[in-house]
Amino acid sequence: MESYNQFAEVYDKLMTDANYKGRTDYLLKLFKKHGKAPTLLLDLACGTGGFSNQMALKGIEVIGVDMSEEMLLKARENSAALETDVLFLCQKAEELDLFGTVDGVICCMDSVNHITDYETLEKAFKKVSLFLEKDCLFIFDANTLYKHKEVLGNNTFVIDEEEVYCVWQNSFEEESSLTEISLDFFVLNEEDGSYYRYCEDILEKAYSDYELESALKNAGLELVAIYEDMTENVPSLTCERKIFVAKKIG
Repeated sequence: MESYNQFAEVYDKLMTDANYKGRTDYLLKLFKKHGKAPTLLLDLACGTGGFSNQMALKGIEVIGVDMSEEMLLKARENSAALETDVLFLCQKAEELDLFGTVDGVICCMDSVNHITDYETLEKAFKKVSLFLEKDCLFIFDANTLYKHKEVLGNNTFVIDEEEVYCVWQNSFEEESSLTEISLDFFVLNEEDGSYYRYCEDILEKAYSDYELESALKNAGLELVAIYEDMTENVPSLTCERKIFVAKKIG
């Protein structure tokens, strides 16, 4: 999983369409549908705290965990601006170590795809299971093989925002289901109006439903539902992101 070093500086500017509030409402709806709304929630791979802070604004106690110190710095800044009281910890998912258990876990915005080694993914799921109370839910999303192959593929995209310009180039390897993502940023220097440039390389892996369910099962988690993103529908063949709902059974 990448640490998103300099990427943290522009992440929120590039994620203006993330709809954290709407997605938070959706996630809480799924928690209630399949169990209960959490009172103490773990936001795994929390990034700049978009979901952590929205959950906290709902009155939920939240622990946000991410491996990137830079992302967590932004998360704390965002938390201070919103006056939320989120505990942010710098840890890798596979090395998760909390002070006690939680009654809900989320992992959003294709963070699971950034764990490109299957054994590491299993370790991460086992850590989630270890700190999740029995009969409570772990909800995460994942980009699909269809998205990696047909949408990201070997394509190039351009993101042109007011303060940042980004060229996004992909290279997909079908045998391994790995996508190499190269991000080339041009960021506005507000002091003199010039732009500075830097690059970030990211690697994602598309997992099959079977692989994800097997990793969950090996961690003592039962897969109870898979939905197409932001719906309660069975995923279509052209679904780009799936939502997985799992329950701690042991």
